[in-house]
Amino acid sequence: MNLFISSDIEGTCGIAAWSETEPGRPDGDYAYFKQQMSREVAAACRGALAAGGERILVKDAHDSARNIDPSVLPEEVQINRGWAGDVYSMMSGIQHGDWDAAVFTGYHAAACCDGNPLSHTMNTSVDYVEINGVRASEFTLNAYMAGYHGVPVCFVSGDAALCDSARRMIPDIATVPVNKGDGNSATSLHPALAVKRIEETLRAQLESGAYRTCTVPMPPKFEIIIRYKEHRAAYRCSFYPGVEQVDEKTLRFTCVDYMDAMCLFQFVL
Repeated sequence: MNLFISSDIEGTCGIAAWSETEPGRPDGDYAYFKQQMSREVAAACRGALAAGGERILVKDAHDSARNIDPSVLPEEVQINRGWAGDVYSMMSGIQHGDWDAAVFTGYHAAACCDGNPLSHTMNTSVDYVEINGVRASEFTLNAYMAGYHGVPVCFVSGDAALCDSARRMIPDIATVPVNKGDGNSATSLHPALAVKRIEETLRAQLESGAYRTCTVPMPPKFEIIIRYKEHRAAYRCSFYPGVEQVDEKTLRFTCVDYMDAMCLFQFVL
């Protein structure tokens, strides 16, 4: 069994402020939360190995993409650090391999969603992203990337709002909600319990074979709406080929092939 894991930080257990996601901030605790991010992805790896995983590739997918401590991962696991610059972004590596399933850890609610004080989609200059009329999170964008390659998305951990939206998209997905956002706060599990649940839940999902039913529904067409917070950003991005500027802050892009959407996101998000 081959597993691809994409790991973010804003859905890591306990996180509640931007300063906790960025190195070098005197008002933050990034050093602690990068370790919790590492512990959570390590738990997912242990669960996968216990269920018969053979090849496991972890994509560090936050900010610099150099957050996870490789030394806490099982030695059977490979990790991709840094950004290659390809259109796969947070899923870079999924194009290189024959994967049985994809797993997401530390994921967070979409831009404009109140389920996480750090909710956003790719960057904080975007008010929201919609795909076919549904608000899109980074989970949405990346799940479609997995679906493009025929890879089921069988597990996600992160905030409760993100987990709810993931189940609406992929009903059989296994989820571990570790935080619940309220305004500018987050109520969280104990970090050790979050780690335990991630390992046990993913292991059960894989051992049961339920991961096979977690196919990503790929629509026949993608109508993408991107609403920016500033009109300047919308104007600059409106020059991407095929983009229509709807109003001062809003762009529309329609495609059939999701690779075209991936290229769009690489240059306008």
